[in-house]
Amino acid sequence: MKVLYLIRDPFIEEYPTIIEEAKQLNAEVKFVHSDSGLTKSQLLKEVEDVDIIVVAIVKIDQEVIDHAPNLKYIIKFGAGYDNIDVNYAEKKGIVVTNAPGENAHSAADLGFSLLLSISRQIAQKDHEMKNGKWQLSMGNEVYGKKLGIIGFGAIGQAIAKRASGFDMSVIAFGHYRNEEKAKELNVTFTELDDLLSTADYIILSTSLSEKNRHLINEKTLAKMKPSAFLINISRGGLVNEVDLLAALKNHVIKGAALDVFEKEPSITELSKQANVIATPHIGGATFEAVQRINQLTLKNIQRFINDEQLEHLVSKS
Repeated sequence: MKVLYLIRDPFIEEYPTIIEEAKQLNAEVKFVHSDSGLTKSQLLKEVEDVDIIVVAIVKIDQEVIDHAPNLKYIIKFGAGYDNIDVNYAEKKGIVVTNAPGENAHSAADLGFSLLLSISRQIAQKDHEMKNGKWQLSMGNEVYGKKLGIIGFGAIGQAIAKRASGFDMSVIAFGHYRNEEKAKELNVTFTELDDLLSTADYIILSTSLSEKNRHLINEKTLAKMKPSAFLINISRGGLVNEVDLLAALKNHVIKGAALDVFEKEPSITELSKQANVIATPHIGGATFEAVQRINQLTLKNIQRFINDEQLEHLVSKS
């Protein structure tokens, strides 16, 4: 049994036991750094004889699957699996699992950190100080403000819990409506237009699909308050980046904090704007989250080898 890990460089470099733990499996294991310029041709070569692929953000599309005749199982090293062609995998009899909720607290920590940072211009002021500039400027309190969460799954719920500590009022929109959890966290479900037009801060924490691609666009941005901030910790494809750049330049909204982008890795004009905080998709990049995801991954690989029931099966059917 051959297992190929396509995971992000820091996961390997800063959490070295991930390799040692994988070596305990009854399988031949190979690690490939996915952040270091892995080309499509290199990827196709790597998958030629593998039985299992463990993948973080590398795109596993139809071409990749077709180049892996022995492939039986794809494990998403994280929650969102929009980088995997699940429909085609199912047609080929390939099983797919993910790790929902395992990085929820890490992503929520980042989302709320970005909210605070963009409110008080922390990143901008730090940059100015490092460049020898001492310049006072006014920020915004988050106390008493309204937070709109798009996507009320594990991450959205964790964000709402953090917001309660700052006495924010929280509204949410999404197809998944956990009424019991909403009541517990004092969250009110509303429609998208109401959320866009009334929230002071909007956090995107929903999964990406073809139905919600470019959910944030010229029309939806125009519905937001001129004083509003947009925070995206989910997937870059939720935002039309051309429209967002124009909105920021024309002061349609006040600012944005972005951990994800349509094309990654990339540094664009959008990420260089003064009213934007940009981070390189670090939402789930904590030692604790990686450890939890890795333990689930190892457990599922061993279960697959032993022909046992897998946890967190993904199905599009």
